[in-house]
Amino acid sequence: MTGKKTNTQDFRDATRYQNSMPYQITYDLHTHTTYSHGKGSIEDNVRAAIAKGLSAVGISDHGPGHVTYGVKRKNIAVMRKEIEELKVVYPEIEILLGVEANIINPSGRLDVDTEELPDFDYLLAGYHYGVFGEKPLSAMRIHSQNYLSGILGRSGKKLKKINTELAVKAIYENKIKILTHPGDKGPFDIYEIALACADKGTLMEISTWHDYLSVEGIKAAAKTDALFVISSDAHTPDRIGDCQGAVARIKAAGLDFERVVNLKTAE
Repeated sequence: MTGKKTNTQDFRDATRYQNSMPYQITYDLHTHTTYSHGKGSIEDNVRAAIAKGLSAVGISDHGPGHVTYGVKRKNIAVMRKEIEELKVVYPEIEILLGVEANIINPSGRLDVDTEELPDFDYLLAGYHYGVFGEKPLSAMRIHSQNYLSGILGRSGKKLKKINTELAVKAIYENKIKILTHPGDKGPFDIYEIALACADKGTLMEISTWHDYLSVEGIKAAAKTDALFVISSDAHTPDRIGDCQGAVARIKAAGLDFERVVNLKTAE
């Protein structure tokens, strides 16, 4: 951690590009660091967010249940300490610690323990491969079927029902702030998931890293009272605050921009 406020020069080209666009996001709560499989440090992400003019940035590395790049439980306290130190160095921006927990357990339980939840300022959750939960053999089968469905371009009704039930159960059993990239990595009933999000006050992410929500997914979710948030899902600091891919999909879907909680017109 350098502790130098002036070290944002590396991000000026990205900032000029962002400012030339007609829309900007006001905060970005889905960013990754080297604590999971991002390429920058927490401070790198903070400096990039400041350069983009964001009011807040959230550090939300992958949940500890992911076998290849989940955050190590022992590092959660380390991350919290680092963020508290950075708040003193960079008072001009709100710095938050979140986690992108993993959806896979039939019970709705995520891969973050109940006693760990107070360590985080907010909870994100999404479906990923590489997490095996309470029933590992069942999880392996679901992951395999979802992976093959993506390759073959096929979506079976039974698999869609299983995936949708996993997501809806997780939404109702946890206080999830943002459901990340809904519809990614398998067939899901977005309308049913959006109903649950609307009921529980969970925001549906329109990601600039993944093509999800897709245009069709946004249209389906818009039929409910669900609200939306744009996230960069940045794995490198220069992508923090990126929103244009999501904006393009929002326009194509005809979604009212007022339903996106962190979008504004560029000044």
